[in-house]
Amino acid sequence: MAGHEEIAMDEANVLRALEWQAGHAERNSAPCTGRLIRGFIPLLHGDTQVGQRMRHWPGLSLEDAMPLRLAGGFHYLHLTGRDSRLGPIYSGALSDQAEIDRTVQAIVRDHDGELAGWFAGPPQTNEAGRSAGIMAQLMWLSSRLGPRFELNEIGSSAGINTMMERFGFNLGGVRAGDAASPMQICPEWRGPPPPAAQVEIVAIAGCDVQPIDLTDPQAALRLKSYVWPDTPFRLQRIDAAIALARHKPPKVARMDATDWVEQRLAAPQPEGVTRVLFHSIVWQYVPPEGRARIEAAMAAAGAAASPSRPLAWVTVETNRATFRHELRCRHWPGGASETLLGEAHAHGAWVEWLEK
Repeated sequence: MAGHEEIAMDEANVLRALEWQAGHAERNSAPCTGRLIRGFIPLLHGDTQVGQRMRHWPGLSLEDAMPLRLAGGFHYLHLTGRDSRLGPIYSGALSDQAEIDRTVQAIVRDHDGELAGWFAGPPQTNEAGRSAGIMAQLMWLSSRLGPRFELNEIGSSAGINTMMERFGFNLGGVRAGDAASPMQICPEWRGPPPPAAQVEIVAIAGCDVQPIDLTDPQAALRLKSYVWPDTPFRLQRIDAAIALARHKPPKVARMDATDWVEQRLAAPQPEGVTRVLFHSIVWQYVPPEGRARIEAAMAAAGAAASPSRPLAWVTVETNRATFRHELRCRHWPGGASETLLGEAHAHGAWVEWLEK
């Protein structure tokens, strides 16, 4: 009996995750993706590999981004031209949910094993639009700690945001970066603009347990699969990132985040440069013991920070209580108090700056 109760709890957790993720897509200008994800719900009661993996998902399926893993597999079938039935769903020509449900079930039957394979790892996008929130926080820090920064990113995926020193930015009328870059970040800005302070990125690197090579066409296509097809501005940014990587590939180490952070913090730090740990929509994927190690390492490095060698921790992460994406910053010396600087759209469509 206990086993049946456990399965029922797993199904309820997965159902909540699917419904929330579908609604989240719809609220973020991706109604076609939302309807596709709702089409996954009937799969819970089928006998496919996909349905069984979903039904018995271990742990927190929403934190694991389980629905988005499968959505990536569907988009890959569409991008590779392997299933024409997805075109009407992604274009919005097919919007009847019952018909979408039947289409999704048919596609799963025809590609069951391949689609089940997409559950193996979390989505990897490292959305370039989130760099707006990172750059705005660097401007805020520049006015306090100085303009020179060494940036270190965990969960870098393909390293898109480890190329942000080559992006162009327009943040509420405050411009930064390369005005001629193919990657122009110009979100809708709400609230006052960030400080118009100089930002000089003297070094930037990242790590990921499974980095994606943007210079590999197949790897880049897989990355693109995780982008929602009804958000063309995001697909354009992926193409811009690929162009930048072909000119100069990003530096992303294949390494566990906790080990890499400890290694980076132990490296010599140039005088007059603020060392920054940054990440965006990554923290939920770091195991609790890893988070504790990173927090301890940053606290120890913060205690050793000095005015000539400052330390900062800059994040764009999801508040798991409100599901709002918050811009939060800590810096040392001077204590490790955290400042909420703003909120942002999940994919960088808008930023609301809260700091006066």
